[in-house]
Amino acid sequence: MKKGMTLIYPEYSGLYINLTNKCPCNCTFCIRQGKQQEFDNVDTLWLEREPTAQEVINAIKEESKTEQFKNYKEFVFCGYGEPTEALDTLLKVADFLKTNFSLPVRINTNGLGDLVNEKPIAPLLKNRIDVLSISLNSSNSEIYEKTVRPIYKEKAFPALLAFVKDAANYVPKIILSTVDTTITHEDEQQCQKICDELGVTYRIRKFTNPVK
Repeated sequence: MKKGMTLIYPEYSGLYINLTNKCPCNCTFCIRQGKQQEFDNVDTLWLEREPTAQEVINAIKEESKTEQFKNYKEFVFCGYGEPTEALDTLLKVADFLKTNFSLPVRINTNGLGDLVNEKPIAPLLKNRIDVLSISLNSSNSEIYEKTVRPIYKEKAFPALLAFVKDAANYVPKIILSTVDTTITHEDEQQCQKICDELGVTYRIRKFTNPVK
């Protein structure tokens, strides 16, 4: 497996921030399952080691001097790992972003940060994070466990829903998502109901087949 220290990278209209390789899930549809699949604009997102907050901040500072920087519409914590696995680093970098720039800050997460950190993390996101994109992946625990394969087993799905409810008190916008073709349309309808009950947005993401 090729590794490097790609701490930031452009994707869509955002500057994405890569903090960790660690993830408590082994999703059947994850790009990590492929041997060759990578984003077109980076050589690798696998990190040689966990970066410090200052290293990430320094990379963002350097990027802010470029012509490309003015085209970014948001900052997104998202890499090959689960960003809340590096919570302390994430919070320090988020503080830097909020102090120095006006762009919204988003986290792409599996929603299991409370289990990862063994404490409620939603209060720590207040005034730091503007958007949470959370991978719901199914409407019930049984399908979720088969699709996501979390290390926390049956604890994972209830913890995800509890995190969404808690985060709604601190984060202005929350999006829950599933991946098309990985669950049935009936399950997608149930996911929509869950999102409606929670008062959050539901989105179906396009499936990317990992290279085997």
